[in-house]
Formats: sequence, C-alpha cells, structure tokens
Amino acid sequence: MLININLNGYKFLTWGKLVQIGVIGLGRMGAAIVERLCARDSRDYRVLVYDLDPIAVKTVEKFGAISTVSIDQLVTQVDIIWLMVPAGNLIDQILAQILPVLKSKTGAIIIDGGNSNFHDSIKRAKVCAEQQVSFLDCGTSGGLHGRDLGFCLMVGGDQVAYAKIEKYLAAIAIPKGYALVGPSGAGHYVKMVHNGIEYALLQAYAEGFDLLRNNNNYLELDLAQVAGLWQHGSIIRSWLLELTQQILKKDQELKNISGQIGGGSTGSWTVTEAQEQNISVPLIKLSLELRAQSQQDLGQHSFTNKLVSLLRHQFGGHSYEKL
Repeated sequence: MLININLNGYKFLTWGKLVQIGVIGLGRMGAAIVERLCARDSRDYRVLVYDLDPIAVKTVEKFGAISTVSIDQLVTQVDIIWLMVPAGNLIDQILAQILPVLKSKTGAIIIDGGNSNFHDSIKRAKVCAEQQVSFLDCGTSGGLHGRDLGFCLMVGGDQVAYAKIEKYLAAIAIPKGYALVGPSGAGHYVKMVHNGIEYALLQAYAEGFDLLRNNNNYLELDLAQVAGLWQHGSIIRSWLLELTQQILKKDQELKNISGQIGGGSTGSWTVTEAQEQNISVPLIKLSLELRAQSQQDLGQHSFTNKLVSLLRHQFGGHSYEKL
C-alpha cells in the first residue's frame, strides 16, 4: 500500500511497510552486494546483515546496513534472506535454522548467491517449498569489480518469487546483467558452466602470452602493448584481456610469482556434468587437469601458470604464491 508523505513541502510516495532484506555472509562478494543495495537512491527496503566477523559488520554499517547479533535475530525481522556463505553443509545448516521461522511468513524468499552445486540447489528448493518458502539459486559473477561495476546474476527458480526480487537484483547487477535463466538449479548450473569456460579462457590467454614472450624470433615484444592493441577491434578482445594488460604493464617477467594455480569445485563439476550428458569438453577438462598438475609439480613455474594465477587474483582476489 502506497502512502503520501509531505516533508517540508516535498511530496514522497513510500510503501506502508518496508521490505526487510537480510544478508548472511559478508565476505568480499557479500559485502559488495550489501553496499550496492544500500547505495540505491530510492529505497522501500532496509538491509539487515549478519556475519561472524565484527569488522566485516562494522564496514557495511557505514553504508547504512543494520547489524544483527545472530542469525536467529536476523531471520525474525526479514522477508528476504540472501545467503553469501561457502557452498556445502553450511547452507543446509542455515536452512534448518531459519526455515521454521520463515514458514510462518507469507511470501518469504531465500536466495543462495554462492557457488553451490546445482543438484544441491534443486534439493534445497524442494525442502523450502515444503515449508511454503521460495528458494532461488543465483549464480553471481563479477568478482572484486562487481562492487563498482555491478554483478552478473544468473537466477534459477520460481517466476513469481523472481518477480518479487527483480528490483533488488537491478540494484546489485550491472545494467542488463541479471535474468531468470530457468527453474530451480538453473542459476547455479549456468554459473557452473560459466566457470568452466573461465578456466579454458584463462588458460588460452596465458598460453598465448607465454608464446609471445618466449620466442626466438621476436624477443623484445611489449606484451602490455599487444594486450592493449587487441582490445581495439580484435576478435579476442575481452575484460580478461584488459586485466591481462594491467598485469603486464606492471611486470612482464613474473619472476617472483609461483606457478601454483588454485581453484574451486565448479570446474570439476562442469567436467562431471559434461560426461554425464555425453558432451565433450576437452579444453575445459585439460585446463582443469593443468591446474591440478601445477599444484603437484612444484618445480614447474611456467609463465603460463603464473599469468593464470595472477589473473585469478586480479578479477576475484584469489590468493597466489610468491617465490
């Protein structure tokens, strides 16, 4: 219900009841999502937060978020809960804790914005539906730069629940950077494949620049110049290429960087799903195998591996080792 408010001669339209959005998990991505929600100029909602780290909570309070001392306190006050916690059993534990409270709230919605396995998301949606709570799985991409530029949000689940949160997604996402891609599990499925492609792209860029650098015919190539040139009209221009240029402007030798490459589970999930669907993904599979090999063969610190590791740090803040 809309209410007219008159303050010092200025008229406003506001909702009679503020929607309460709760965010659990204030790591890099979670904190960025809170900041973007709080930055929306015209709001008919409040953002409540919870995290075990008091420093993380204090940081988002500066943006206008309201802190809570426990998940139990948060869940009693909110209509929508956005989970930004590590995938796995922790999500199931939180669901078991909050569903008994949310089931009494008409139209309650839970959003899992982490990198959960899409099979798990399908199961969780069914568990939530049994308690008359909507569950949306939201693949979230954008890394460290999502805070300033906006995120890409790939959502799976019920269309009615999606419509209820769409304006909040618009506040979080880059323009045109959000969509309902399918039923429950589809959001995390699309994000899983996205990450598999990411593995292969990183490998291809890094191998190409390794070949440019280590050649016998053109020893003085400026790799940063080439990366910059390719961003203008070339078929392989991309944001990853922009980040590559930023790295190479600072250092084209990478002598002090380890060739060990970290990674999560989504790459292996992509390969497993491809095998189950009888679809060949040799490039994604090989890039995954090369990452595993970089962890085992510690004596090999190739330029390719170093660049992949630094690119992961550049877009996602993932840690890398130094020599």
